[in-house]
Amino acid sequence: MDSARVLNYINNEWTDAGADETGPVVNPATGEAIAEVVLTAPDGVGRAVEAGERAFAEWRETPVVERVQPLYRLKMLLEEHLDEIAATITDECGKTLAESAGEVRRGIENVEVACGMPTLIQGYSNEDIARGIDEQMIRQPLGVVTAITPFNFPAMIPLWFLPYAVATGNCFILKPSERVPMTAVKLFELIEQAGFPKGVVQLVNGAAQTVDALLDHPGIRAVSFVGSTPVARYIYGRATANGKRAQCQGGAKNPVIIMPDADQETTTRIMADSAFGCAGQRCLAASVAVIVGEARGRFAESIGEAAAGRRVGYGREDGVEMGPVISPESRARIEQLVAAGEGEGAKLIADGRGRAVSGYEDGNWVFPTVLDRVPPEGEIAKTEIFGPVLSLMHAETLEEAIGLVNARTYGNMACIFTSSGASARKFRHEADAGNVGINVAVAAPMAFFPFSGWNESFFGDLHAQGRHGVEFYTQTKVVVERWPREWSRKF
Repeated sequence: MDSARVLNYINNEWTDAGADETGPVVNPATGEAIAEVVLTAPDGVGRAVEAGERAFAEWRETPVVERVQPLYRLKMLLEEHLDEIAATITDECGKTLAESAGEVRRGIENVEVACGMPTLIQGYSNEDIARGIDEQMIRQPLGVVTAITPFNFPAMIPLWFLPYAVATGNCFILKPSERVPMTAVKLFELIEQAGFPKGVVQLVNGAAQTVDALLDHPGIRAVSFVGSTPVARYIYGRATANGKRAQCQGGAKNPVIIMPDADQETTTRIMADSAFGCAGQRCLAASVAVIVGEARGRFAESIGEAAAGRRVGYGREDGVEMGPVISPESRARIEQLVAAGEGEGAKLIADGRGRAVSGYEDGNWVFPTVLDRVPPEGEIAKTEIFGPVLSLMHAETLEEAIGLVNARTYGNMACIFTSSGASARKFRHEADAGNVGINVAVAAPMAFFPFSGWNESFFGDLHAQGRHGVEFYTQTKVVVERWPREWSRKF
């Protein structure tokens, strides 16, 4: 396959599927176009769905112990090519190599968990629910399913879904972000080597038209999505209106409470990594610090110093701690929101606007930014910035701080830093969020736990990863059976 032209992988063949449009893939650190990606039309989507439907008839009959064998091979291939995949992520997404490698590692963990499907997919049974009658519940696959994934984790997020979908007996179509399609190609080159049958795992590139074609196609049974809340709401509404299952992860505005008894040095280091890691472009980035009581001055000063000292640059270079944001449009939006925060009365402790990295002046640079005294009722306190910007608020008590945490429409993550078990327990119990951190600022669940966003951070019932993934990709069948002894005597 021509590395400068990103194609689809349909029915185990690399193809443009008749697409007559392409879009540029741009390195966000250099501003240079590094590839072009085909934008698949509805006819091409239909070809992939039809191939998946043909493959499903045989794949669902394949014993689960055999279905996981390609996943075992894929796990080993991902390990062998981890550095290569990480470099691709850095080039098209902008992360540092360490961040990219960490992302791939978390994706591999999901493959490992899905390899346990022979146990995970088990149902349950009862003998003699009535005299001579037994009952059992079994899980069966849905059919052809799809995942529509974002730019910020181009390797990990597809692997939130793909392993569970195919291990449970479904056929899977990935539609990655058109901004970062090269990572998906790297994954599918390894998927090709892993030996999945034709049509079981497919890749369809494209933009909004491609997404709508997947949402509307009657052959798609379930839709997984990660992205912003407005788009998640749209995907969920259109998918469910078409009778499909949907799990749609939306945006976030993640608050972290800093108590006076928290260890300042550790808290500052962890908070800086959370707020500025991956240039703030992750749904579990700390975006608001609620500083309680006498911690106020100490933490504001230390986090400002940490922001100013963070090394920003091209993620392939040694010592770089943070890369660019994904696009010029993202940079402009972030800078406008920082200006809006100033207009609402916030005070800049660290200002990352209007700066560039020497030798990479065309990159999408926003340096770490800290806004102090952000008014809780202001727009900047409610809006997902999705960039390396940390807002500071202040509270006098833990109760007041929890009130600020819960006064949000989002509910992806909330954290607290404290040395008090009583404070931690109170926060854990009362925080209105699906992922809660105690003395951690990126409460990312392991692959065997669900990624549990709440409120407007998630639309659906069953989340990605672990047992939720198994349940989402299967339908339950309950069998009640009786075998009277007198019938057997007739034969």
